[in-house]
Formats: sequence, structure tokens, C-alpha cells
Amino acid sequence: MSVPIFYATGSRKKAFQYSWLAGLAEPIGAVIGFLILLPFLSPLLLSLLLAFVAGIMVYISIDELLPMAHRYGHSHTVILGFILGMALMAVNLLIL
Repeated sequence: MSVPIFYATGSRKKAFQYSWLAGLAEPIGAVIGFLILLPFLSPLLLSLLLAFVAGIMVYISIDELLPMAHRYGHSHTVILGFILGMALMAVNLLIL
């Protein structure tokens, strides 16, 4: 985010400030979400929310990365990476 702002304005200070302000959105959103969900928060709800978000992240990464990998001819490498990543996570869950 900083690089386009820097090239548009020519100011490192503005690029840093805008990037820093944009970075504040995540922790502020997390605090607001926590305060809203606090009365309803239980281990079950937290597990369901984390599973839902993980599913979204997996879908988006596969939906975006696989077509791009096919375009550049590295589809087998990406699929191997997905398989190894899933296997690593499965082993990690067994250990923990």
C-alpha cells in the first residue's frame, strides 16, 4: 500500500502515515467485534467462527491461486504445495 502512495505523492511521510492508519483498521475492528460478540462468545461459537473464516481463506486462496498458476504454467507446483500444506496441518493437529 505504501509504494503506490509514495509514487503518487512523492512523500515517504504521507505513505507511512496512510499505511499506518490503514493498519489500525484490523485491531480496531477486532476490538469492536469482540465487544459485540462478548455476550454470546462461547467455545463452540468461537470454534464455528474460526472454522468459517478458515474455510473462506482456503476458498479464496484456491480460487485465486490455481487459475493464476495455470496461466503461468506452475499448476503442479501449486497443487503440490496445497497437498503438502494440508498434510502438514493434519500432522500438526495429530501432534497437538
